[in-house]
Amino acid sequence: MEDNSYKTFELSVKKEEPTLVPPAEETEKGLYFLSNLDQNIAVIVRTVYCYKSDSKGNEEAVEVMKEALSKVLVHYYPLAGRLSISTEGKLIVDCTGEGAVFVEAEANCEMEQMGDIKKPDAVTLGKLLYDVPGAKNMLEIPPVVAQVTRFRCGGFVLGLCVNHCMFDGIAAMGFVNSWSEAARGLPLKVPPFLDRSILKARNPPKIEFPHLEFAEIEDISDNNKLYEEEEMVYKAFCFEPEKLEKLKKMAMEDGVLDKCTSFVALSAFVWRARTKALRMVPNQKTKLLFAVDGRSRFEPPIPKGYFGNAIVLTNSLCSAGELLENPLSFAVGLVDKAVHMVSDSYMRSAIDYFEITRARPSLAATLLITTWSRLAFHTTDFGWGEPVFSGPVGLPQKEVILFLPHGQDKKSINVFLGMPDSAMKEFEELMQM
Repeated sequence: MEDNSYKTFELSVKKEEPTLVPPAEETEKGLYFLSNLDQNIAVIVRTVYCYKSDSKGNEEAVEVMKEALSKVLVHYYPLAGRLSISTEGKLIVDCTGEGAVFVEAEANCEMEQMGDIKKPDAVTLGKLLYDVPGAKNMLEIPPVVAQVTRFRCGGFVLGLCVNHCMFDGIAAMGFVNSWSEAARGLPLKVPPFLDRSILKARNPPKIEFPHLEFAEIEDISDNNKLYEEEEMVYKAFCFEPEKLEKLKKMAMEDGVLDKCTSFVALSAFVWRARTKALRMVPNQKTKLLFAVDGRSRFEPPIPKGYFGNAIVLTNSLCSAGELLENPLSFAVGLVDKAVHMVSDSYMRSAIDYFEITRARPSLAATLLITTWSRLAFHTTDFGWGEPVFSGPVGLPQKEVILFLPHGQDKKSINVFLGMPDSAMKEFEELMQM
């Protein structure tokens, strides 16, 4: 007889048929403009919010969430529409008022039985999300797809699939927090600012900077082969405040730099370690990409509650040899320069660059860092208190590394990434400081 005792628990979720949740009132119809900063990141972002209250069960969770969604969509009416392609060949929203897709679901267990949900896990956590069956492209996936899964312990999970072209992390946080305010019967603290034409390309467009974020790099190290031949391994590495301070000291110990932020030091450290672990050849060009929030950097600053993408990708580029043969301060200097390169004119130039070229950022021999460590999704209260956990479900691409807030005070950073098995073994060793 087969012994199954070693097998781990497997989450099973029973999903009802999806329904549409339209705005509670009549909303504006017609075409809604998306800026060039929205065009560049049409990917589905998948997140979960786990709730469990000592004083309140999950019996009303579905109705409360659904009704509040209907109310908040009155303010965020483009989310009730559908993506389309404009006459210029760009993404645009057709504000049809059809509504968001909503799915009710039941889990076969208590929330605790899922194990450590703090580590992104596309297999287990993926069951708490609804993927539109048969969708062949972005246009066939509504901008917002929500699933509410009730657990036997009285807890529930909100699983959200939203299109990044509708908003960046800060704007998404604004939407989810507004939804939670509607659930608690409160007026919206910050109503959305809907006019994205403030980030329109200039006429005529003016490219004033070299936009190397779009540069194609030849993979002379044959890293793709490594990804194809080996199993992908996913791990998270925690950097507590003491470790982050140690990193900053390491970055400044040769006297080249006199100050350095935790983000800059950690990004440089991880970029070097990943480059080494992937065994890139010395003359291999390697690029670091990360987003900078442009809200306060645009002139005039972007209005509060801006509903859209106001982030711009900036970059550092050098050879693997330069990156690894020089001290950490060299990489930190490159990252710091990339942060300070982002000005109003740089961002307008990036908007105009897309207008002319329609280029997408290239990810060959590239590391793309996405930071969630400054996003306060953990404060979103729909009436059941703050979530016991909130965060992304997985990594969108193999080149992406996530910086996630960690710990009660959120002062630690969890670095989550996936790498081929042999590279991950080396990367792990390099993380020992």
